[in-house]
Amino acid sequence: MKTKHKIAVLLPAYNEEDGLAHVIDGFAKSLPDARIIVCDNNSDDKTSAVAQVAGAEIWQQPLPGKGNAMRRLFREIDADIYIMCDADGSYDASAAPGLADKLVSEKLDMIVAARASDDGKYRPGHAVGNKVFTWVMGAAFGRHFTDIFSGYRVFSKRFVRSFPMMSDKFEIEAEMTIHCLELRLPFAEVPVPFFDRIGGESKLSTLGDGARIAWLMGKLYRDQQPMRFFLFGALVIGILSLAVGLPVVFEYFETGLVERFPTALLAAFLALGAALSLTCGIILDTVKRLRIQQKMQAYLNAFTQER
Repeated sequence: MKTKHKIAVLLPAYNEEDGLAHVIDGFAKSLPDARIIVCDNNSDDKTSAVAQVAGAEIWQQPLPGKGNAMRRLFREIDADIYIMCDADGSYDASAAPGLADKLVSEKLDMIVAARASDDGKYRPGHAVGNKVFTWVMGAAFGRHFTDIFSGYRVFSKRFVRSFPMMSDKFEIEAEMTIHCLELRLPFAEVPVPFFDRIGGESKLSTLGDGARIAWLMGKLYRDQQPMRFFLFGALVIGILSLAVGLPVVFEYFETGLVERFPTALLAAFLALGAALSLTCGIILDTVKRLRIQQKMQAYLNAFTQER
């Protein structure tokens, strides 16, 4: 790499004794001056021993989940450039110098190493899920990535210092992407080769992790676009209120009586619910703007410290 910045390669690892040495060796060759840190996420195999022999720093995180491992590393490791990579040998470590140079030269805050593979290395369920969630992300936030779940990313210090990571497991990539889109940070995607993992089975569960990520994206959409979220709820509830209540109103004008009082009461409660949903949207939209201002202030503070 051409620039003299402090680089930290962060490798969260859970039972990765088979491929870890290969990954560490790849980054050691491509970035000889970088710190290579393995966060052993409560492995029950020889992950820590392999990392030690390969020459990496070893940190421990007994709380399970990739998000917990990365949260500790982001909080405690000081660097100018952070490189996050899965420790299973599926990503190309030799691409790291070019990615880091691009981050610095183009003054970016995040680079996603988009997985380039045309020979069926994805599980079918993962491939479909990635496309669906990527489309949803673009529709919700107006800017598109092609691979929002890539585990190979490069970050600036100001990104890391302004990122309030909340996720515990594999949904952290989606949260990182949304943080970038929310603050409108400069980013890029660079295609990199994607290989079969070395040894063992993927830690991802197509259904379990897919459901968890879908739930997270729903919550994040609610938090990032509360006006849209609750306005949609208000419209749905309002339409239900009209569908239930209009026959009662027509009947009243025809007979002068409200014979279906429980139905009228239900319609009134539904109308109240629609009004409450709209009110929640207005209030939470204001809260969201304040939260973005706080994140942006943290980002600007980190930017000032860099200078």
